[in-house]
Amino acid sequence: MPSPRTRPAAVLLLASALVAVGLGPAAVPAAAATIPVGSGSYSDTRPPGTSGPTTNTGTPVTPKVTAAARNRPVPTNDWWSSLAFQRYGDNPYSTPMYGHPLTYQATAGGLDVGYPTTPAIVGDGRQYEYAHKRDLTIGLTGLNSPDTKADDWSDWTVTPYWSDGARTLRTTIGHGSPFVYAKGSGGNAQITTAGAPAVFADQGNVLGITVAGHHYALFAPTGSDWNVSGSTVTAGLGSKDYFSVAVLPSTGALATFKKYAYSFVTGSKVTWNYTGGTVGATYTLTTEAKEGTERGTLQALYRHQWLHTTDPLTSYTYVSPRGTMKVRESASFTTSQKAAAVLPALPRSNGVDTARLRGYLNEVVNAADPFSGASDTYWTGKALGRLAQLVPVADQIGETAVRDRMLGLMKGKLQDWFTAGGANEFSYDKDWKTLTGYPASYGSDTELNDHHFHYGYYVYAAAIVAQYDPAWAADSAWGGMVETLVRDTANPSRTDTAFPFLRGFDVYAGHSWASGHQGFAAGNNQESSSESTNLSAALVLWGSATGDTSLRDLGTFLLTTESESIAQYWFDADEQVFPSSFGHDTAGMVWGSGAAYATWWTANPEEIHGINVLPVTGGSLHLGGERAAIRRNIAEMERENGGPAVEWRDILWEFQSFADPAAAKAKWDAGHSGYTPEQGESKAHTYHWINTLDTLGAPDATVTGDIPASAVFTKGTTRTYAAHNHGPTARTVTFSDGKSFSVPARSTATSTGTGSGDPDPDPEPPTGNTFQLRSGGALTTATGGTAGSDTIASAGGANHDGTPYQPLVYEARGVNGTLTPGAQTAFRLQVDAGGTVGLGQQARISYDFTGDGSFDRTETYHYFATDPVTGWEEYTQARGLKASTGTSGDLAGGTVRLEVWSAIGNGTSKLQTGTDKSVLVIPYS
Repeated sequence: MPSPRTRPAAVLLLASALVAVGLGPAAVPAAAATIPVGSGSYSDTRPPGTSGPTTNTGTPVTPKVTAAARNRPVPTNDWWSSLAFQRYGDNPYSTPMYGHPLTYQATAGGLDVGYPTTPAIVGDGRQYEYAHKRDLTIGLTGLNSPDTKADDWSDWTVTPYWSDGARTLRTTIGHGSPFVYAKGSGGNAQITTAGAPAVFADQGNVLGITVAGHHYALFAPTGSDWNVSGSTVTAGLGSKDYFSVAVLPSTGALATFKKYAYSFVTGSKVTWNYTGGTVGATYTLTTEAKEGTERGTLQALYRHQWLHTTDPLTSYTYVSPRGTMKVRESASFTTSQKAAAVLPALPRSNGVDTARLRGYLNEVVNAADPFSGASDTYWTGKALGRLAQLVPVADQIGETAVRDRMLGLMKGKLQDWFTAGGANEFSYDKDWKTLTGYPASYGSDTELNDHHFHYGYYVYAAAIVAQYDPAWAADSAWGGMVETLVRDTANPSRTDTAFPFLRGFDVYAGHSWASGHQGFAAGNNQESSSESTNLSAALVLWGSATGDTSLRDLGTFLLTTESESIAQYWFDADEQVFPSSFGHDTAGMVWGSGAAYATWWTANPEEIHGINVLPVTGGSLHLGGERAAIRRNIAEMERENGGPAVEWRDILWEFQSFADPAAAKAKWDAGHSGYTPEQGESKAHTYHWINTLDTLGAPDATVTGDIPASAVFTKGTTRTYAAHNHGPTARTVTFSDGKSFSVPARSTATSTGTGSGDPDPDPEPPTGNTFQLRSGGALTTATGGTAGSDTIASAGGANHDGTPYQPLVYEARGVNGTLTPGAQTAFRLQVDAGGTVGLGQQARISYDFTGDGSFDRTETYHYFATDPVTGWEEYTQARGLKASTGTSGDLAGGTVRLEVWSAIGNGTSKLQTGTDKSVLVIPYS
């Protein structure tokens, strides 16, 4: 979420997706009643002078649903929510909805359908989008509906409804579905195309057409016949009421799609389980056979899903903003992932000085206002989160008085909010079936934005209180109100009539959405993915502390699923999602149409990179699973920022510690005395975090414990195993590598062991001056590596001569050396363009003499033009120095960095790693 500064429109840097928002006068509430929940309560009416959901002009709105759906809780914050939430008074239909691979928009005449396959780069290169563009409209002859309503929905499908009095139309659409299933009455089936279609197959009731380069199949009931007249295609339905349309991966797929064209999807459901460190999930579609007996179907899996399934997939694929989607020929599929680690706090280590930590803790607890003047739900939550991170830390060093003072502060603030009346309270909206905290912020009231961001902090703080005071967390005490916030944001029940199932979490997309209304041309969006996972981690800890294993396991499913989505869609960990023309290694925001290197409130690179890190907690450990991506991320931030972080240095130091704890500690040591902590951070927490990981090593996601509250850290060949036992009796925790130990009741315990080695070890201080390249981003003086290669990203047809563009980055840290007089940097790099014509690779070598994060000397060499013949070619410093900055000097614990990128061309190439044929030789002894 944003910092407290204003949000100037000039820095939103988003495409035409963004529309100006204005709020009108608040509605006058009725007399309030207080609803008791244990020791707490909420109101059934908003406080005077406040607003609930409104249009952009301030007119109150209620859900736009049919009579059949009127009593169901509407899942706002979804990919299709504009069907039900009319944010703009002049649009009673919907804004573009991104189902992937298809896109949709409801209009008076039916459902516009598109299949965007070419990304556009907008906003000065800061956003890529596969924007909705209509290929065709699915409707009925004569249909002219005054509005579109949501008629039915399930976990990832929805059924829009049109009626103009004489005709009715329902279509069922969903994530991953190449089909649109239509049911209509009062008119013939009608498909109106954006241009005259090219017919590639005509089988009477089955028609294959190509529109705008995309292939579609139209399926009418047996006995019908499609007729083409210009851009209008119609078919009589006879006594039937159904037809379907599918986007085909190729014209040759028509027969396969015909097989499933009359197996109509009627619902979607995910189930999950947690067993012994593994999260499993099953995604199932229910179907109805309109003709024949076929009940199977086709569904396209996102990257975060197909990476973790062993189910057979077809050779069919689709383009999407999330990378390639792969098609499954079945009504269900399963995934299996190692569970994401969670701890209440990092464990105690000998790297933390007790006296120093005590001083930092006292600064927080003795502050004149530990809540920093926060009054709304978001900033109060941030303050609660800051205290919650320090309670276990104080406990570790025996500062029980400080611990208990913090617990008292947290309880007081939570109980204040959990009691109706007064300056702050939670209020239930019976129309939207949601609980809103007042004072609200960032549209959490009028737009139903960000409830999961805000309330996650409350649930996390309550979980820490419950860890030390189980009686406080009883349903009959204050736990009932905590559970009510959970029901609003992450309700596990599909039958609860008061709140929707998993309001903001999109189980198929694998992440949450932040906007309550989804009223943007780019679809829905989420900026701070890390505040979404903060709620999931809070569910793990709350469920563990209260003995609710069902809720604990839900949190583990949500956290594990979203952690992979974050890695792929926010950080492009495998470099297979972002288009090559998008010149960034991270996204501050993910949209239905793509992603943006931006935030809602600033263009500051530190906050663009940091917003998907904060808050750093024991639920953030999943970030350590992608160290190479973190290194690219930090490197880009420093390039864009013109140097190391300043404003959010603590957040970004902690982020770097997931990949390179020693480098993060060096930055802390050099810069901790003169900075102001980010509003949800404290020097106590940052000091403890960075020094603990420097001692234990970075998180090791390759090993998991058999309870969710467990984690592993690896430094060199030493693994440290940590687990927290929330239960009242000791228990044995067993890890996936066979390690086990007993954890006392209500305690965190650690044990060490020797593993196979850090999966991505922090390099030891190197000796010698010749460095080999290692995949994953290391420069090492060690020999005997395994030959491999890394992919150099395409220049995207642009000229990047002299300016790194999506470079491969290799580093050595802790380098000591005396500059050899007269010597120069040398390198030989094996590169291969395959058969691609016109590529050129370029190298830059940078020296940070003291390891303080600031590079004192850079050398950029002329690029090397590769030939279009498969086979390694050698690029050396003999190409000549193009540019340099700074003067050379001795290295004392310094950093050496090599960057390699495509300077020109439109294609990827390879760089050899792991051999003495690709090396960097530095002029030091």
